[in-house]
Amino acid sequence: MKPVGRITVPTVIPQRLGKLRDIANNLWWTWNSEAAEMFRMADESLWEETGGNPAALVNRIGSKKLEQLANDESFLEAYDDVVSRFDAYMDRTDTWFSRTYPDLEGHMVAYFSAEYGLSETLPIYSGGLGVLSGDHCKSASDLGIPFTAVGLFYRQGYFNQKINHDGIQETSFSTLNINDLPVSQVTDENGEPLLISVDLPGRTVHASIWQIRVGTVNIYLLDSDVPMNIEQDRHITSRLYGGNHETRIQQEILLGIGGVRALEALGIRPTVYHMNEGHSAFLCFELIRRAMAKYNISFHEARELVSPSLVFTIHTPVPAGIDVFPHDAMDMYFTTYRESVGISREEFLALGQDPGNPYGFNMAVLAMKMASGRNGVSKLHGEVTRKMFRNLWPGVPEEEVPITHVTNGIHTLTWLSPVMKKLFDKYLTEGWEDRIYERSTWESIENIPDEELWEAHQSLKKSMTEYVNGRIRSGCMSNRSMKSCTGIDPGALTIGFARRFATYKRATLIFRDIERIRKLLGKENAPVQIIFAGKAHPAD
Repeated sequence: MKPVGRITVPTVIPQRLGKLRDIANNLWWTWNSEAAEMFRMADESLWEETGGNPAALVNRIGSKKLEQLANDESFLEAYDDVVSRFDAYMDRTDTWFSRTYPDLEGHMVAYFSAEYGLSETLPIYSGGLGVLSGDHCKSASDLGIPFTAVGLFYRQGYFNQKINHDGIQETSFSTLNINDLPVSQVTDENGEPLLISVDLPGRTVHASIWQIRVGTVNIYLLDSDVPMNIEQDRHITSRLYGGNHETRIQQEILLGIGGVRALEALGIRPTVYHMNEGHSAFLCFELIRRAMAKYNISFHEARELVSPSLVFTIHTPVPAGIDVFPHDAMDMYFTTYRESVGISREEFLALGQDPGNPYGFNMAVLAMKMASGRNGVSKLHGEVTRKMFRNLWPGVPEEEVPITHVTNGIHTLTWLSPVMKKLFDKYLTEGWEDRIYERSTWESIENIPDEELWEAHQSLKKSMTEYVNGRIRSGCMSNRSMKSCTGIDPGALTIGFARRFATYKRATLIFRDIERIRKLLGKENAPVQIIFAGKAHPAD
């Protein structure tokens, strides 16, 4: 029998600390340093033990300790301040979106992504795509955008990395303890898990839905690990980017088609469907099928009807980063669908056909052809993307190919250290956090004295150096054959390269001109050091 995991009895929280679990289970705390510090104050050793995970801390801290905290004036002062901030944030009605687009009240954006990088305590992401998705959710919450996100719940996350004595990456997987995660299972009116289903060859696959709260934004994750599925199907969502093409197409059917069905089951009626990369592009087929049934129209008419509600963002600048499924796989998984909507095999396969590679079904091409809005993630990337996909618009000059760009940004408060935030609080105008998007907010940045800015920078660099050197010492203790255990120099110019390690990320580009890099790294009076970090996919 398959184990279902551990059962943890929830800690009873004193009434005086009644909001503690709500705050722990809302990732709002990830960009509010006062909240994170409050949880650290609650039990510093447990905070370190849980890796800075408030949900796990609250579950493990114990009733006796909570009773002590409920009578600790110092902690209560911090707690009350955080509760006040949290309530004010969650209850806002005057937001950027409500002020800027008052006529769009009642509309909803549904955002689909294969991964979400929200916090290290929720390891369901692998790299930049996930981090951007997480930052989109946080920013949507800050701006008051009506925004719901959809993804998959990977119970084993990405993978755990270890570098062995030969310098080779070793990978392992561990199942996440749901009791320690800021997630809750969505239930129906009878208190039973709310389920959706999708059809795969010869069977139906069911999935439960988990909810993550990110400020005022909800993310819904689909999970195929439910008892009514056969064993192999329970593992469809086990690992991010796991398995072979078979697993990937099953995951993407569940994400796209299942995601639309999940929103329907939740009573959410989106106005716009935003596909963040092509992994979710099968959602187009589900929307077309629904439109055909609702309005009694043809596939092509339904496609025209659905297209204005579809937006596609592409991130990768090279074909290697795009999912392309063999035609026989598409036949296996979609013959019943295409027959039901009345189009031929040739018409169906053409929807994902790249003129430069006619032997596979390209998910980015599908999204490009279906969406009315398409964008790259920087000005240069927009140019590269127009060049990559210009064949989809024959006869159209490359500069007029209908792909624009929106430059990637970050969620500022997530990436701003508490040390630097204190400087901003001191020298920027009051309430600057609520006006990050206004140019005038940053005019007073010049008020920060150079000495204080440099001191803050050095403090952060010292923390980074201690962390990196601690990791190096740990590696040396477990790996006696490491060539160097010296650690990094806190006084050297430090260049960081931290990305998911795939060939097309070009980590070795810096070594293209060996003589030049040797000169840069060889100056004793101007030391330079480079830190490489990242995970390579186990199949690479």
